[in-house]
Amino acid sequence: MAHVITDDCIACGTCLDECPVGAIAEGDIYKIDPDVCTDCGSCADACPSEAIEA
Repeated sequence: MAHVITDDCIACGTCLDECPVGAIAEGDIYKIDPDVCTDCGSCADACPSEAIEA
């Protein structure tokens, strides 16, 4: 199951560089493409606002 970015996202961009497969898209609240996400958790570990959940 892919990780999900919640409404707590502050769109800081920290997670973008952490995703090894480029599954995260920018926006007011970033989004993770579930078809691309490998569920590695790198983005969640890097998120300063703890807005990414499994």
